[in-house]
Amino acid sequence: MAPSTDSHDECGSMYSMSSSRFEDDEDNVGYGDGLNEEPETEDDFKDKLMAAIDATFVKASKTRVTALEAIRKAFISRYAIDFIAERRATFCDILERCIKKGKGEEQGSAALLAAIICISLGSGEDTDAIFIELKSQMLTILMDKSVGPIVRSQFASTLGLCCFISGSDCESCDEILESFQTLFSASYFKGNGVAPNHGTDITALHVACLYAWTLVCTTQPVSYVAQFADKYLTKLIELLDSSDVELRIAAGETIAVIFEICREGRMDISPGIGLTDKLRQLATDSQKFRAKKDRRKQRSSFRDVLKYIEDDEIPSETVKFGRERLFIDSWCRKRQYEAFCNVLGSGMNLHLKQNDLLRDVFELGTPLPIDEPVHKMSKFQKKMENIASFKARTKSRGKQRDKKSDVW
Repeated sequence: MAPSTDSHDECGSMYSMSSSRFEDDEDNVGYGDGLNEEPETEDDFKDKLMAAIDATFVKASKTRVTALEAIRKAFISRYAIDFIAERRATFCDILERCIKKGKGEEQGSAALLAAIICISLGSGEDTDAIFIELKSQMLTILMDKSVGPIVRSQFASTLGLCCFISGSDCESCDEILESFQTLFSASYFKGNGVAPNHGTDITALHVACLYAWTLVCTTQPVSYVAQFADKYLTKLIELLDSSDVELRIAAGETIAVIFEICREGRMDISPGIGLTDKLRQLATDSQKFRAKKDRRKQRSSFRDVLKYIEDDEIPSETVKFGRERLFIDSWCRKRQYEAFCNVLGSGMNLHLKQNDLLRDVFELGTPLPIDEPVHKMSKFQKKMENIASFKARTKSRGKQRDKKSDVW
């Protein structure tokens, strides 16, 4: 999850993702970001990567896991699209082998690596080829109850991101969305109004599936989202009474995304008295049996959801990275940003600066030249630019969803 603030002023909140280097243990190949060490040369970077790639073929599973993690950290700390594109077939073979023949931690590490590779390659034939090759096996593992829920959660996040990157016209989207629904619906309350009794790891899996489903929905036609809301909105509202704080927050933010998409498509949904009452209760919750950290996190999230549902007021946040700023001014954009943060972690700043996919998704334009002078804007100019960008994106998303509506 991306950082959040407890309160928002009129101009929204501002925060930045730090780029602190990874803390590598003695088994891992180190890839710093140059903050506290000599800059790594391109040749050194490639040599370490090639050694890690070779290590994925050894017999010892622990060594393979260490190698997968080293490669993942390398691609987080550096935007290496050319290196990956030149070896796409090799990486596809590594991922397929580790996912199919590996067990537990190795499968999870391969899933996380698949996500960062697809983010680096961006939308296009290379990512589509990897996704098509891996999709069936990833879905099988996601739905396999004999696999640990933590690993399945990692596959849920990767499937959601890969589907998002490949585009909503991808034929696999229907099957993936249905799989996510099947899993997180197990947290719906029973017919007698009693919540199911799941362990923490299973609930975390349902949360991951709910977030992944919501991410893919940010690119789906209004008709699909409206049909889902018509059938299952009451079930999602029931999740607001879950005993798990992460599930409550995930359900609340999913509801906000659903309302936003439907409102943009002029298919307004009536929140009803029950929803607003529950949101208000969660936004002011002070029950002592909840942990203080959980109460603070919950109140912050549900204050924003309540403002949007009641007053159509979207929380505004600004992410600072280098000399640039990213305005997060919609629930869909917030979900997209947090999905990438979940994979890139401390490498988010670097990829926002250089990664073509992220700059396209968040409409940042071409990367700034290193020697380009800084042009500071006044607060009023920033606010006006934010408003203009939001209107343009809303209009663009509406047109895109209209074009896709015939699919459903």
